[in-house]
Amino acid sequence: MGSTEIAPPDVPSFYETEISWDKLDKTKFYVVGAGIFSGVTLALYPLSVIKTRMQVASKDAVQKNVFSAFRNIVKVDGIPGLYRGFGTVITGAVPARIVFLTSLEMTKEASLKLVEPFKLSEPVQAAIANGIAGMSGSLCSQAVFVPLDVVSQKLMVQGYSGFAKYNGGFDVVHRIIKSDGVWGLYRGFGLSVMTYPPSSAVWWASYGSSQHIIWKLLGHGNEKKNVPSQWNIVYAQAASGVVAGAVTSCVTTPLDTIKTRLQVPSSSLLCSQL
Repeated sequence: MGSTEIAPPDVPSFYETEISWDKLDKTKFYVVGAGIFSGVTLALYPLSVIKTRMQVASKDAVQKNVFSAFRNIVKVDGIPGLYRGFGTVITGAVPARIVFLTSLEMTKEASLKLVEPFKLSEPVQAAIANGIAGMSGSLCSQAVFVPLDVVSQKLMVQGYSGFAKYNGGFDVVHRIIKSDGVWGLYRGFGLSVMTYPPSSAVWWASYGSSQHIIWKLLGHGNEKKNVPSQWNIVYAQAASGVVAGAVTSCVTTPLDTIKTRLQVPSSSLLCSQL
């Protein structure tokens, strides 16, 4: 009489434990998402200020490197100079992120269902679904992000190398509409659409595929029905984010420089208009 095999407990693999949009707690999702993005923005905002100033600097004011630009900003404006326009960015970023995250998650779930019949490997499925979702989310949120970008960049460079000075974000909006109309807030919109949605697609595709590759390297593939620990989740997501950021930066930096110069006219052009 043959022995009866006891089936292993039905523990889902990591890929199967991804939460669908319908089952997601929307309140926690938006609150936690907005909080995380706000924290990241707070930490990285000084780098955005430095990058923007280096991109629009005239030949006389151009900085040799990031550290010299940092020293110059702190010397002239102090630490607050590294956060010029931060209030405007953080206020407008919340609705923009809500639009982005909603579109991202809904599109990702729909994309996963579309690619599932093709029986592709998990990294490929993740790359396709996340890439489509990232592009969709970025495309939908550009209507909010572009005006926010235009206003924040003008605040970042105000008083620097001959650029105009402003009394906050509302003053920037008022002056732009007065001189260029509402469309002035969407300066560089076409290039933003050409830059951010594709770069978002690259980032999310790289993130999704590298995450699944890392899971398999850590022994959490479909062949092993074990749930990863919280620390493994953190490590895998952090490493995937680094890979995605490195890949995306190679694609976006040249276009980002062109976009910034379109959105923030040169100081010589501003002087000729005064």
